[in-house]
Amino acid sequence: MPDTDEPDDETVVRTAAEAAEGTVFAHYRQSSVRDLDVTVTFEEGVLEVDVYLNVPDDAADTDADPETVADEAARTARDAVDDLFDE
Repeated sequence: MPDTDEPDDETVVRTAAEAAEGTVFAHYRQSSVRDLDVTVTFEEGVLEVDVYLNVPDDAADTDADPETVADEAARTARDAVDDLFDE
């Protein structure tokens, strides 16, 4: 019988995706983001997070580098899932 204290796969994926998107939109206004793709998989206890971010070079609302923000978003997603399992 599975451990019912563990979050289900859907909760894990949703938590990671929301955390990643939250990080991106903490750096960029939604209207500045041309394209955002957050891909999250959680299979057999392995979490994979991939963040693709496309913003114009002249995004006036931040000096943040899109690649750095995408990396931060992926790390934040993993941290959020770690926190979810620690609850």
